[in-house]
Amino acid sequence: MDAVKIPESKPVKPPDTPGAPVHRMPPTPELIRQMLAIAKSTSDMIFSPGRAPMAEVSGQLLQLNLPGINVLTAEDTARIAADLIGGNQEFVRKLREEGSCDLSYSVPKLSRFRANIFTQRGSCAVVMRVIPNVIPSLKSLDLPPQLAEICELRNGLVLVTGPAGSGKSSTLAAIVDSINEHKACHILTVEDPIEFLHPHKRACIHQRELYSDTVSFAAALRGSLRQAPKVVLVGEMRDKETIETALEAAETGILVLSTLHTVDAAKTVERIVGAFPLSEQDTIRARLGRMFRFIVAQRLIPRIDGNGRIAAVEILKSTMRTREYVSKGESESRSIVDAMKAGDTEGMQTFDMVIERLIRAGKVDYQTGLSYATNANNLRVELGDMEEARLEEPDLKPAPAPAEPESETMEIER
Repeated sequence: MDAVKIPESKPVKPPDTPGAPVHRMPPTPELIRQMLAIAKSTSDMIFSPGRAPMAEVSGQLLQLNLPGINVLTAEDTARIAADLIGGNQEFVRKLREEGSCDLSYSVPKLSRFRANIFTQRGSCAVVMRVIPNVIPSLKSLDLPPQLAEICELRNGLVLVTGPAGSGKSSTLAAIVDSINEHKACHILTVEDPIEFLHPHKRACIHQRELYSDTVSFAAALRGSLRQAPKVVLVGEMRDKETIETALEAAETGILVLSTLHTVDAAKTVERIVGAFPLSEQDTIRARLGRMFRFIVAQRLIPRIDGNGRIAAVEILKSTMRTREYVSKGESESRSIVDAMKAGDTEGMQTFDMVIERLIRAGKVDYQTGLSYATNANNLRVELGDMEEARLEEPDLKPAPAPAEPESETMEIER
């Protein structure tokens, strides 16, 4: 772990490149300022030995040309890691023993960041997610209006799912802020790390950070049962114990909000049930069927005009039919996808329904939309009239069907 304690680097000249420009590594806050000044719509920053600093903009990774920095050295990334960790010995221990750690970091008058530091090939690498200073609203995120119903719920379990970088944290922040603004209640969040900072509004809100304020999500959830919250946000349901405690909290009358790294609503149900031994799965299905209120899955799709990405949102709501499907499991004649299709008048929608609308509205490219679909072949059939029109264009030949996602783990990013 000595690597992350390397002091601030000095200008160096690589001995094997005589006459090369002097490598000048600015202090970490200044480095971040420079990167965000160059790439203003950055969502993530990556610092890796052997590469220049990189920024992800609208899902595309860009290498940035910064004055005095050709490529980062292992000493540079170790110094960045040390600056982010500061004197927190718990993060030092996790990095040494587990190979990675999550933390929050802020640059005054600029932004806050969620950082992950990890070791690779004997050196440190760093990935930082930019957290907007302004808490978004459901409207500003252009999310379906029916998600506002979540803010009116009194109890139950609400899950927001999707791969890393799909906007789960922003969606939950918007929901929490709406409740904070309109309800006089106690809100408790448990996060790893704290991302959006929520001020007290009508509600009284407390935010706890993993390892700084509590040892685990499950421990914080158990403690919350004695802290009289009406709403509890759990950053992520990572393990069996956290899922069990979240269900218990929902059963006591608390509204529990959380996230999972799953690709759609049906996979979310299976992930939760699959976390338990086979002997307990029927009981967990029944409890989940009773307590879930919404399962919201998200994917960000590039816009056809190149101006950022647009959210495709799958929504599963709790109805008599969906509760039965969750409780008893899916079969050939009983699928959650079919229930969402049949429940469109109740505010439910599948990914492919949303992607079809986006393609027809000219917001998403035809082939791009198919590549993000859950079932690309079925969506191609639904878009048959557009396919025929495309094939009538000169020199346009049918494109091969995009490959189906192999598994949910193939889509999950850290």
